[in-house]
Amino acid sequence: MPARVHAILVVRPEGRTPAADHLERTLAALAAQSRPVDALTIVLCGADPALTRLAASSGAEGVITASAGTTFAAATALATPRLTGDAVWLLAQDTAPDPDALVRLAGALELSPPLVVAAPKLVAWDDRDSILSLGVSMNRYGNTVELAAGEFDQGQRDTDADVLGSDIRGVLVRRDAWTALGGLDPALGGADEGLDLGVRARLAGHLVSLVPSARVAVAGDGVAAMARGRRRARRRAFATRTAQLHRRLVYAPAAVVLLHWLSFLPLALWRTVMHLVTKVPYRVLPEFGATLLVMARPAAVARARRRIRTSRRVGWSRIAPLRVSRADMRMRWEGDVADPDAPVRSELRFFTGGGAWAVLGALAVSAALFAPLLAWPVLGGGGLVPLRATVTQLWQDAAWGARPLGWDAVGPADPFSALVALLGTLSPGDPSRAFVVLWVLALPLAVLGGWFAATRVTESSLLRIVAAVAWALAPTFLAALNEGRPAPVLLHLLLPWLFFAASVAHRSWAPAGAASVLLIAVLACAPSLAPAVVVLWSAALVVVALVAGRGIARVVWLVVPSAVVFAPLVWTQVRAGNPWGLLADPGLPYAGAEAAADPLGRALLAAGFPTSDPGGWASLTGGTVWWVGLLIAPLAVLALLSVLTPRWIAASGLIVIAVTGLATAFAAVGIAVSFDHSTAVALWPGAGLSLAWVGLVGAAVIALDAGVHVRVSALRPIGALLALLPLAVAVAPALTATAAGPESGRTVVTNGPVSTLPAYVAAEGRGSLDIGTIVLDPRNDGLRVQVVWGGSATLTGQSTVQATRTAADEGDTELAGLAADLVTRSSTDVVEKLAAKGIAFVLLASPPDGESDVIRGDRLSAASSLDQRDLLDPVGATSRGDLWRVNTAVAPRAPLDDHRVGLQRLVALGSLGVIVVALLLAVPTAASRRTARRTPRIVGPTPGGTR
Repeated sequence: MPARVHAILVVRPEGRTPAADHLERTLAALAAQSRPVDALTIVLCGADPALTRLAASSGAEGVITASAGTTFAAATALATPRLTGDAVWLLAQDTAPDPDALVRLAGALELSPPLVVAAPKLVAWDDRDSILSLGVSMNRYGNTVELAAGEFDQGQRDTDADVLGSDIRGVLVRRDAWTALGGLDPALGGADEGLDLGVRARLAGHLVSLVPSARVAVAGDGVAAMARGRRRARRRAFATRTAQLHRRLVYAPAAVVLLHWLSFLPLALWRTVMHLVTKVPYRVLPEFGATLLVMARPAAVARARRRIRTSRRVGWSRIAPLRVSRADMRMRWEGDVADPDAPVRSELRFFTGGGAWAVLGALAVSAALFAPLLAWPVLGGGGLVPLRATVTQLWQDAAWGARPLGWDAVGPADPFSALVALLGTLSPGDPSRAFVVLWVLALPLAVLGGWFAATRVTESSLLRIVAAVAWALAPTFLAALNEGRPAPVLLHLLLPWLFFAASVAHRSWAPAGAASVLLIAVLACAPSLAPAVVVLWSAALVVVALVAGRGIARVVWLVVPSAVVFAPLVWTQVRAGNPWGLLADPGLPYAGAEAAADPLGRALLAAGFPTSDPGGWASLTGGTVWWVGLLIAPLAVLALLSVLTPRWIAASGLIVIAVTGLATAFAAVGIAVSFDHSTAVALWPGAGLSLAWVGLVGAAVIALDAGVHVRVSALRPIGALLALLPLAVAVAPALTATAAGPESGRTVVTNGPVSTLPAYVAAEGRGSLDIGTIVLDPRNDGLRVQVVWGGSATLTGQSTVQATRTAADEGDTELAGLAADLVTRSSTDVVEKLAAKGIAFVLLASPPDGESDVIRGDRLSAASSLDQRDLLDPVGATSRGDLWRVNTAVAPRAPLDDHRVGLQRLVALGSLGVIVVALLLAVPTAASRRTARRTPRIVGPTPGGTR
């Protein structure tokens, strides 16, 4: 047994941790040792009056004071010159040894002279039957592997002895070995110190052994412990990764150290991707921080390698058997993932519960009502315009840069353009065909989304189908289909999936990542929902903070990708002094038959109808249809009754969603921020109504689901029937409007044109976006002028920045002057100016219906002026108007300068980067699926006690 044992006790207060209480217990445990320590040196890191008093009264031979940031390794180095014994016992303020711990550790050193490091069994501070650490090893990649952490102590590990290393807390080290090995490596950053000490001792020809009978209770908050808790997860990840990378450079053969160093940054990028995929994004910043720190400390690596080289007596093959093999790691992983408990989550029952049949039924109805659309190459009418002819041009329209409409407009594209481009990419041969298919599949897709959203509200297969049908029959959805509004249609199809993911975003990173991507798409379709999203997101933050207690970072993440993607548009509109333009509906500005901002119109909005013709009944009957709104009353009554059920908390949340959406619709009606030339176009109130419909249908389903809890299960089918039948009657004319055709007055969707320009121009501009056409359209309010680049004005080419301008810019002024010169004889070189800007065609648009004498006179004057210009060749009359071709050399459209090219790349990289991160988070993993299986599908407290 060592003649003298010198204990080094390192103390540091850690925030709110009761360090004084822990130190008091540790000092008492030292005093109670059956074999007392011969000398005690306390290293006090940081000023603390209570700790100072305890240290002064401890009987220590010396108290060393150091700064609060002193690490355990540095603290032991400060105390090493004072060592007087044959062995050194390393302790911290939260390491309370059992009375016989020291005698057992010292006895192990006495019995085995080659043994230089004896490690105790670390048990929990308040539960001595829980093993916190008993031996540490590493795998083939140098990762630290705890051999027995988290196990219940039943003596199953008491025969373990030979190990590679151990936790540094409580170890007893021979003094001569401690001095020869150079103590602890301060460059490890507080992690893997015991493992590194064991590796160096093994390489020096010594032994490292466990002494399971010597138990030391640890609280895990001392200076020698890794940071505990979720709040310190980043610090723990940083320390662990720093130690791992440092050891990799220290242990590597000299010939490959540089190769390892060069691989660190690419490895950090790869591990960043893996951290996102495995749903641990908090490790991303520590990963790069640790990588850069280790790469910047070649001197620390050189010192550590020198220590090993000085003391090394055997080869690395001596420690190879003590590493954890790949097979052992696989067995450990399989043991960790084994789930002895039955899963909490019930089966989805999409097929057995009738969800698939509901979708097939909706597909059959859609085929009967919308099948004629499949013969149309392009949808037209309302807000529908063609798409580009190629996928490449679609994505060019969706990127920051020169806009497809306008004289020399350069700026950000609406995020909706990227969503349309993504949809058009699904039909690469004919992108415009994608919207034809979308209109045909809209009903079954709505049923599918509504069914999955209902799984967050009820376990009843019947009520899931009821919710799916009610979602597909939403008046605002059918109105958007009949008015040819692509953005509201996509919004209604996306909202249930956003609810499905966002409602459980606080549980796991996978739904949080998916919800963040879906939120981008939702806001791209309806920017007017942004205030409502902020309100609901803020409420969710408060609820998660007060109720769940965790997952706040996931909820915060929901809006981060949207903020990044919309940042260029926000910056552009704010710089232009037009922040209200951010609320504009994307796509072609279209003023349809929206509900008016009067009492009748607001009453229609309250009933869920965004247009002045509720459900198409006014066009069908030609009479007063005030009674249509009453047909929505059963659904609304059920929603209100839901707050009286046992699931009133979830119901209240859905009511808040409904009220927020309804308030958005009320605020939007009558507000105009975009313009179709000189005509103001009001916001589409249906976006808010779609959001309100989520809460309304969800709350109604909860009310019907409550019949199970009050033992009146017959109320479920009866209530569902009473809610769906009136709703079906209310929307019947709108549902059948497409089959009746535009002549019925209930729909404006028609067999649209392939191009908004003459076929001659469309053919010339099909392969290039550099060919410009100036469109002249004389009207009663003056000459309307527009420049279209490529073969057509397209849906992806629309821009809210252009549509919401309240003042003319330099390009508008220049274009107006050129147009005025073009239709008069005041200028002789106007065509050369157009050709220099890339304009190849001049189109005098067809006259509107009911052409007035003023318009007719202006058209004749303009045509006469154009005919007399030598540099314009008349192509002739077309279905789009009279066309002229510029017969002089036409310069290509001016390219972006270097500054704008750099900005374009920066915007693209920022948007793509954040979307890629969100998608990586959304990718399900085995761990995320296991977590999901152990949580219920339904959101919110249930009568059974689940959440």
